[in-house]
Amino acid sequence: MIYSIFKKVSVIIVSIMLAVPAFADFNVRDYGAKGDGKTLDSPAIDKAIQACTEQGGGKVVVPAGKYLCGSIHLKSNVELNLKAGCVIVAAPASMKAYDKSETFGFPEYQDGGHTYFHNSLIWAEGQENVSITGRGMIDGIGLTKKDTEKGGNVQGGSIGTGDKAIALKQCRNILIRDITIFRGGHFAIIVTGCERGTIDNVTIDTNRDGIDIDCCKYITVTNCKVNTPNDDAIVLKASYALKRAVTCEHILVTNCIVTGYKLGTFLDGTYVPEKVNWVCGRIKLGTESNGGYRDITISNCTCIYSSGLAFEEVDQGLMDNILVTNIALKHVHHYPIYITTGCRNRGPKDVKEPSRGQNIMISNVQALDCDSLAGIIVTGMKDAPLRNISLNNIHIEYRGGGTAEQAAREYREQGTNYPEPRWAGPTPSYGLFARHVDGLKLSNVTFELKKEDKRPAILFEDVTGVDMIQVKGADGKTIQM
Repeated sequence: MIYSIFKKVSVIIVSIMLAVPAFADFNVRDYGAKGDGKTLDSPAIDKAIQACTEQGGGKVVVPAGKYLCGSIHLKSNVELNLKAGCVIVAAPASMKAYDKSETFGFPEYQDGGHTYFHNSLIWAEGQENVSITGRGMIDGIGLTKKDTEKGGNVQGGSIGTGDKAIALKQCRNILIRDITIFRGGHFAIIVTGCERGTIDNVTIDTNRDGIDIDCCKYITVTNCKVNTPNDDAIVLKASYALKRAVTCEHILVTNCIVTGYKLGTFLDGTYVPEKVNWVCGRIKLGTESNGGYRDITISNCTCIYSSGLAFEEVDQGLMDNILVTNIALKHVHHYPIYITTGCRNRGPKDVKEPSRGQNIMISNVQALDCDSLAGIIVTGMKDAPLRNISLNNIHIEYRGGGTAEQAAREYREQGTNYPEPRWAGPTPSYGLFARHVDGLKLSNVTFELKKEDKRPAILFEDVTGVDMIQVKGADGKTIQM
């Protein structure tokens, strides 16, 4: 009797389970996507996202195929999963498939790419629990980009066509993982005003910036490979894109590889170095820096055929508590390490505070085959010096060849100039040039030359509170104050 009752109850339970299936993934093919590379599939993908949202959230799956797309609109609690073999192909501008740029209605102190977000391939604003995952690819062939070789803002911003692969603004709890981005437009990934997020195991081979993190907090960038032969690779910014100064803070960048190979050659495996241009690759803070940077850690990264590390605070913010450690650089363009403040002051005129930088520690860095244009540069401003700068366990190998004339030249003040060493010309010392610094600690720093350089190893101008331990020039001798 008991067994019979148990058997009947079991049959009823199984029947109920079969009658009410668990929530399933949302396959974009079920909503009209063709994946043939010819049909505009973004409307079908949006339908799948909307259906997922109406259910309360879940996973929208894009299976193998080529999906020609304009703007795709991410929603809260939705994971857009790009399966292996899936390629989201950015539609050409002629198809008019991208959303129009939103109205900004405020002075545009920052570049257009930081001002407008809706004219992007995949975007979300004000959403929560947003994810883009999978082993698929985004090919931004139809996206525009700002053309630096033709003088700046030729394309991008608010021109009415798509110019960014992924743009997330004022979102919380974001995840971008495992995808590949090829030809990402102005920015392959830009996150602005976002809180709590992870960008992990993403591969980018793109024609402009790789990953831009602007006015964000509690963001981690981990295990990413970013090839950017014509611009910056991983960049933190603190612009006026949110119509106020917002600090970029509590950011971790770790276990990443940055390269400057010709576009496409990182993905196809031929790894052809790009010729040196105005900037190539690099991990950077700045230049947009109204809100400043606080509590930033950069660790365990490798940079090859790229510009060096750059930390630039020039728009009246504060750069504070920056920790950099375990960095390997090789074939370095222009400079290995660059720390600067300036008074470009791109922001409201009523802000009177100068740009400031303090508590910056860089340790365990080896840089080989460095351009001799500039040594390590540490420059503040006369009335607002950099404070408490520490360089520990640093080894730099320069190509050498500097002249006596370069040693005698007067190096320009940063002032209102764009903060790029290329425009300032050679530093008057080959190893380290420091100016307007209060508190500079150098410990176990060595410089090496591939060929003779007529400039001194180190030159200080208006530097106080210097503490030097085991600092050696190319001749192997310890440098004394």
